[in-house]
Amino acid sequence: MAKSDEPITIKKYANRRLYNTGTSTYVTLEDLATMVKSGEDFVVYDAKTSEDITRSVLAQIIFEQENKEGQNLLPINFLRQLIRFYGDSMQMMVPRYLEVSLESFTREQEKMRQQMAQAFGVGVGANPFGSMEDQVRRNMEMFEKAFSMFTPFARREAGAQDKAEGDKPAASSEDIDALKRQIEEMQKRIDRISDKD
Repeated sequence: MAKSDEPITIKKYANRRLYNTGTSTYVTLEDLATMVKSGEDFVVYDAKTSEDITRSVLAQIIFEQENKEGQNLLPINFLRQLIRFYGDSMQMMVPRYLEVSLESFTREQEKMRQQMAQAFGVGVGANPFGSMEDQVRRNMEMFEKAFSMFTPFARREAGAQDKAEGDKPAASSEDIDALKRQIEEMQKRIDRISDKD
């Protein structure tokens, strides 16, 4: 059977059964999860009211997946932060930010799998999560830039900071270690001076 460009229509009946109109069969949430994983697009309508309930059904699938042993994808802190955004002035930005972040993560997924395989195969000293950390860092930078558009003072301060910094190279770990040593030496001198007093 040829794959259609139109999403498959799923009807949810009052008895909570889901009916796939494309195959003329009843399906379960697990079947819908399999369809999502295989890239099949569908919409779910309430059979009585014809209301689009796709979002709540997808959320229900996530809830069921999260309840399976060893299937947790959503950290507790993430869930708490997400709940805090409901009713917040930034609520309208969160869906698009999450969508862009996941799209970016999906694009990088294969490259990350290869790097992790190499890292675990190569041996000691390799960081399999380096590219993931870079991705998270880029996502946070993107979110901070988007957030600064809604706070005029942050935008001005960021612009002034960018101009002040110019094209300075990023500090290396050697530079940071040197700064730490200097701070320690200064602390020792201050301690000596305060002991004399």
